[in-house]
Amino acid sequence: MQQHHQILIVGGGNAGLSAASQLLRKDKSLKIAIIEPSEKHYYQPAWTLVGAGEFDIAATERNEADYMPKGVSWIKARVASFQPEQSQVTCSDGSTYTYDALLVVPGLQLDWHKIKGFKETLGKNSVSSNYSFETAPYTWEMIKNFKGGVAIFTNPTTPVKCGGAPHKIMYLACDYWRKQGILDKCEVHYISGAGAIFAVKEFAETLEGVVANNKIIPHYLHNVTEIDGPNHSISYEYKDKDGNMVKESMKFDLCHAVPPQSAPDFIKESPLADPAQPLGWVEVDQYTFRHKRFANVYSCGDVSNAPISKTGAAIRKQVPVVVEHIFAQINQQQSNAKYDGYTACPIPTAYGKLMLAEFDYSNKPKMSFPIDQTKPRWSMWILKKYVLPWLYWNRILTGKA
Repeated sequence: MQQHHQILIVGGGNAGLSAASQLLRKDKSLKIAIIEPSEKHYYQPAWTLVGAGEFDIAATERNEADYMPKGVSWIKARVASFQPEQSQVTCSDGSTYTYDALLVVPGLQLDWHKIKGFKETLGKNSVSSNYSFETAPYTWEMIKNFKGGVAIFTNPTTPVKCGGAPHKIMYLACDYWRKQGILDKCEVHYISGAGAIFAVKEFAETLEGVVANNKIIPHYLHNVTEIDGPNHSISYEYKDKDGNMVKESMKFDLCHAVPPQSAPDFIKESPLADPAQPLGWVEVDQYTFRHKRFANVYSCGDVSNAPISKTGAAIRKQVPVVVEHIFAQINQQQSNAKYDGYTACPIPTAYGKLMLAEFDYSNKPKMSFPIDQTKPRWSMWILKKYVLPWLYWNRILTGKA
């Protein structure tokens, strides 16, 4: 394997593959390598629909090799450390690779261990999570077999990929139970580390109505600390009005929980991490994604510290900006490309109804369609279920969209 590459990409997910594809569309002679240990590639946005019985989990998994751009060197290894002063990356097998430009896009990691007992009970004892390929189908088993009782849905205090996912499944579950005639037998709780149901006022107003209509009981600024599956109990903590930490627990009959999330450990422990953020996100300029301390290092997507929701829609708008800057640097030019903070969160509020929340760094709606997108619509449901998966596999990963 060649040791030096013009462009080295760490991560073969959405951002890594689409960036490599776009770069090669600009210049097919570029020498690009992708470091990615996984043999499989997943379309994770569909896992909410899997958990709601609306999508086949098998259709979300494909071979990484089938989407590796032609002409890219695939290094099947795990990164151990970075030496940005030497423009070098070291892998866990001891191999080293140097670069002219580095793009760091490994995504984030799921910190199951930060909630005591969570990993041990996941996928059994009526505890599931749509953030796992293995357990998303179990979510649907729980929902369709539920006969009433206490149902708890959680959201951690950390940023998560697809920030709406923790409550999307809650709305779909409530709609299913209403159609089964048992919603009045359900006591639904939403235990969230966030301070509100959604950060953008216009979309939050719609979701507050959905919460009220389903008689969901929200608990904001609460941190889940333990899930005791065998005893069907969840523990959490929060500060009372005097600032004192209060610890409580609640029994449940069904629990869909979301793990805390952070940068992968090999990023956290590296010189690339933002020293001001304990979660270890890569420190970048939020408009260009160039590293603030290492001029030939870039990062975007879930692992960057850009202050915006971590979504595939954000990656789709970030990657062309990163590509412009990397391409300019390789050719000793300058680029004025800037990212405005665009992101989107498709939020199903019931079966067949979806609200497409689009916004930017200013937390103002940034709507793509000539309709009021604060209203859930069937057309947006079709977009989520059919159009976006096709776009992902056929256009986005190939650098055409």
